[in-house]
Amino acid sequence: MLLDIETSPNLAYVWGIWEQNVNVNHMVSSSTTLCWAAKWLGDKKVMFDSIHSSSPKKMLKGIHDLLDEADVVIHYNGRKFDIPTLNKEFLLSGMLPPSPYKQIDLLLVARGAFRFQSNKLDYVAQQLGLGRKTSHEGFQLWVKCMERDAPAWKRMKKYNINDVVLLERVYLKMLPWIKGHPNHGDHGEDMVCVNCGSKRVHRRGTSVNASGRYSRYQCGDCGTWGRTRATPQTKNPHRLMGE
Repeated sequence: MLLDIETSPNLAYVWGIWEQNVNVNHMVSSSTTLCWAAKWLGDKKVMFDSIHSSSPKKMLKGIHDLLDEADVVIHYNGRKFDIPTLNKEFLLSGMLPPSPYKQIDLLLVARGAFRFQSNKLDYVAQQLGLGRKTSHEGFQLWVKCMERDAPAWKRMKKYNINDVVLLERVYLKMLPWIKGHPNHGDHGEDMVCVNCGSKRVHRRGTSVNASGRYSRYQCGDCGTWGRTRATPQTKNPHRLMGE
């Protein structure tokens, strides 16, 4: 599942606007989730909900149910932002944790595998020729949504949904570069690409390290490299592992 959320800003009383340390006693309200957009990989439909169209609890229940169903969640900076934000609100709402799922954070992939001048999703997507984020008026869009401005909410919905569409495009482009991707081979006995699940894997020689000798393979669809131990002692010698 691909996921992106949008949140409200913190509100606080401050004495100035330069180098301020805001005490928690100055807080009027803390940031909360305004809306979320999500889709299943490969599906055309993008799901969306917000506090404008649902109650906050119903909105949270919707994304909680999807996380509970997902095996893997793909996001951009979601390990530090989206997932902890949702977990906090699940806790405050009295919800139990969704069933465990694995995470693929494309921001970490961008930082670890490449050297873009900016690692923002909008910049990376444009550099890859995959499109760009939906333009809007900036911070005022969030203010207008908090003021229940209906036209602003239409723009927010479009913005949030487009982020998930971009996220999927970037994921598919970066797929063969993702190290530690959840292994599609764990779900069956066939030899498949570890990253995309394709059966079009081709032998590409061998590699040797301290653990032993391996046969190397490359996916004919996404290009991911994998390997399998070339010794018959292995329980499943045909199961590919990530490089």
